[in-house]
Amino acid sequence: MQTNSPTILHIMTSKEFEIFFRRMYLPLGMYALRIVDDADVSEDLVQDAFMKAWLYIENGGEIDNFSSFMYRSVRNICLSYLRDRREMLDESNIPEVGDEEIDTSFRDARIWKAIDGLPEKCREVFLMSKRDGLTNEEIAEELDISIKTVKNQMTKAFSRLREALSDGHKPFFLPFL
Repeated sequence: MQTNSPTILHIMTSKEFEIFFRRMYLPLGMYALRIVDDADVSEDLVQDAFMKAWLYIENGGEIDNFSSFMYRSVRNICLSYLRDRREMLDESNIPEVGDEEIDTSFRDARIWKAIDGLPEKCREVFLMSKRDGLTNEEIAEELDISIKTVKNQMTKAFSRLREALSDGHKPFFLPFL
């Protein structure tokens, strides 16, 4: 998914900012998560980046490409966070912001949005399997359901995810599965 933002030559309105916020919040969160490896911290850092961007705009700052500006901001805030916690060993391991990182964060956001859209039990079984690495037998035991129910829920999850992520044409590959 390409994230070409229009060139902004005027002071961004609060409505325009809200539109960018809604479109970019989750992808930026996924990008930050790859850097700091903590979902709660990632969310806080992305919120900080948006807050700083709004203050900059509110004080008359102009941003040529809001998408690039936000990715650079989130990257810098994440690096500062890691430096402050003395967790950063080698900054060269953190990729520069580019089309690939932006596309990956939008893809990851689409995947997680689709997973969030699964029915509750289906989502729980799916995440226990794919995120937590549990076997069908372990899931069945933990949830006190049959192995057949686990398999049915996984089939349902894959079917719904494939449908939600396929865009109506080529099969969609879930990269973390």
